[in-house]
Formats: sequence, structure tokens, C-alpha cells
Amino acid sequence: MSEKELIQKFYKSDALIDSSIMKEYLHPEIILDWNSSKGFVQLNYDSVVNISDELSKAYVRSKVRISHIVSENDFVTVRYSHFVKTIENPREEMLLAHFMVIWQIKDNKLYRGYQMSQLS
Repeated sequence: MSEKELIQKFYKSDALIDSSIMKEYLHPEIILDWNSSKGFVQLNYDSVVNISDELSKAYVRSKVRISHIVSENDFVTVRYSHFVKTIENPREEMLLAHFMVIWQIKDNKLYRGYQMSQLS
């Protein structure tokens, strides 16, 4: 599977709200540098898994709509919008945020990420 296919499979999965799936995609040495509207945070393996656990407590469904994806060597750049359905209202889909991320793939896993996001 190519790096681009790996990223597409990752975002089509429920990894963002299911930490057991998330763990399948993460390199043990993952580092994610994340610039959001709330500031900068650097996440490691445990931090990324914890975010997935936290999202699963509030959302019953997660969907990513990729608008752009570009691959070169072991890097894949993705621009996407993240939609969720809440536990309180599982019939209504709402836009959570817009994302732009550059992923470096190592050993067919997410190894380094450089992400920017903006809340909807």
C-alpha cells in the first residue's frame, strides 16, 4: 500500500474516535506538532491515543471529507474537514473543524505530523 493509500484508509476509518484503531496507524515514536486556534501543542503516541479516547466520549460518529491530498516520497499532505455526530443528537452531523496536515510515513505508520486546524 502506498503512503497516500495509507492516509486515505486512516481517515476513512474510525481511528479519530476509536483508540484501538488509532493504535494500528501510529508509529511508536510518533510526534505531532499541532498549531490550532487555541495555540501550539506537541503530541506523542500516548497524547494522540488520549485525544481519540476523549473524542469517543462525546461523539458517536466521525467523518472526514478530504478535499486535497498530495503525496511525495514518504510525505503526504492532506486538507480535510472533520464532521461529527454527538451522543446527544446522533442524527445531526456538525462540522468540528478544518485541518491541513503533512504526514511523514515510516514503517507504514504515521511517524511525524505537522498539523494546523481552525474550528468551524
